[in-house]
Amino acid sequence: MRTLAKFEQRFATESACRAYLARLRWPAGFCCPQCTTSGSWTTTRCLLMCRRCGYQASVTAGTIFHRTRLPLQDWFRAMWWMTDQKQRLSALGLQRLLGIGSYRTAWLWLQKLRRAFVLPDLDRLGGRVEVDEIRMGRIEAGRGRRHLESNALVAIAVQIDGKGIGRIRLRQIPTASPNQLIAFVKHVSEPSSIIITDGWKAYAGLKHEGFKHRPRLISASRKTASVLLPRVHRVASLLKRWLVSTHQGALSQKQLDFYLNEFTVQFNRRTSKDRWELFCKLVAQAVVIEPAPYSRLVASTS
Repeated sequence: MRTLAKFEQRFATESACRAYLARLRWPAGFCCPQCTTSGSWTTTRCLLMCRRCGYQASVTAGTIFHRTRLPLQDWFRAMWWMTDQKQRLSALGLQRLLGIGSYRTAWLWLQKLRRAFVLPDLDRLGGRVEVDEIRMGRIEAGRGRRHLESNALVAIAVQIDGKGIGRIRLRQIPTASPNQLIAFVKHVSEPSSIIITDGWKAYAGLKHEGFKHRPRLISASRKTASVLLPRVHRVASLLKRWLVSTHQGALSQKQLDFYLNEFTVQFNRRTSKDRWELFCKLVAQAVVIEPAPYSRLVASTS
């Protein structure tokens, strides 16, 4: 399913969307959380009612769709557009696409979906891996007002794929200390990986963690970091460009975590031709991620 027309045909009604969510939540059929009885009736309010005890459950309860006042079809469309590998979706773009009256609602939806976007079972990188920390600096788009705060420090790991770039991992870190950088490498890389870094002393402890460390010294080679670690710096350049072209307004350092997650998933699936698979995984995550109210999302991005 690669076209919008086929997608719209698949989820043409609210009941089709609810049925899809129900199959994700209860693959073996509805089981009452109150009395564990299988089987249910559907009420006029589209709730599932236990045939034995009468307990009523909603397919959206406890998910990111919890207490939504807008149609599930709009949520599904938002997720479909979010999995587009070529078009990056902003809150303003989502507001226009869905005809949502409130920018705040569109922004809230995207924040919730970004929380679900990063799959918890991402495999660690292996083989040869370039690692560096990048100061994002101040990013501006012409005379516009889009920018990042100047203190954002991002650790980047890039799996080397021949002469190209394989999968990536990104994480915002408070400092470029040994504890922060080594913890990042351990989290995103297989223990047998060959880790290629610059000569920053904070990476020296990698060999004691079982990694094969291959530092490339800028002073000895007289080459810049972008030449010694080309893949990391290529990813950093793409990330900055993506942030500027997609998201309007100032991005705080706490907001940046959401965008790093989204960019990572989009980048790692850039060659995937199966958009439907990515959409299905996003919906599957959406039903297991706990709901987050607006106040919590604002607190985490301010």
